[in-house]
Amino acid sequence: MTLYAVGDIHGQLGQLELALARIEADGGPDARVVFVGDYTDRGPDSRGVLDLLVEGLTAGRNWVAIKGNHDRMFQRFLEMGEVHDDRIASGKGWLHRALGGQRTLASYADPEAASFAHPANGGIETLLSYDVEIDGGDRLERVAEAARAAVPDAHLRFLQERPLMHREGELLFVHAGVRPGVALDAQDEDDLLWIRDPFLMDERDHGPLIVHGHTALDAPEAYPNRVNIDGGAGYGRELVPVAFEGREAFALTAAERERLRPA
Repeated sequence: MTLYAVGDIHGQLGQLELALARIEADGGPDARVVFVGDYTDRGPDSRGVLDLLVEGLTAGRNWVAIKGNHDRMFQRFLEMGEVHDDRIASGKGWLHRALGGQRTLASYADPEAASFAHPANGGIETLLSYDVEIDGGDRLERVAEAARAAVPDAHLRFLQERPLMHREGELLFVHAGVRPGVALDAQDEDDLLWIRDPFLMDERDHGPLIVHGHTALDAPEAYPNRVNIDGGAGYGRELVPVAFEGREAFALTAAERERLRPA
């Protein structure tokens, strides 16, 4: 059976729709699709992306959607008003422009409700115009309260219910990677969502082929023990879906089905 995978989407609804159209053209309307997380942040329409995924899963589409680190940050902001994660070495919070939380909130803004996320005139536009990140105090709590009111319950449940990994046959889907040398059933959640080194530099066989995103490239790439399918949609590059036949991977480009050969 052909299995399809979609890398980090980051609010790029148009790119997601194009990727799904390519998958359907290659494998039909009931194709098995695994999404590896990071549905939100940076791009213009995180709300639209979650709408599409929630509607598809509710309708019984043959999809699996696992959790990414940006999805957990959005979830924690809604649940607890948290904007910081210990795994971000720079100390930047979710509402920093580099992380993209502001753009996620903007996608939920009601243009007729100027008070969304901030009581000042301009609402969310005022929030987005700040040069300094909102990372604490009453202002942050007002933003969180407004976000909780604006984000549909179905979107929060979607974020809460995502699994951290998914295995099918010879493939293991995770968001960021695995800790080398640790049994797959003993992996730490933070590693599954955030790891780069030592995973990216490790050449050992992990058992199944690891299919992951998180570390943005210019296009999907294959390695002997893993395939990175994050082609950088969060930075404006194309969201290229990948088809798997066993451990063999094929990028579904605009022109063709292109074999990804391990470097």
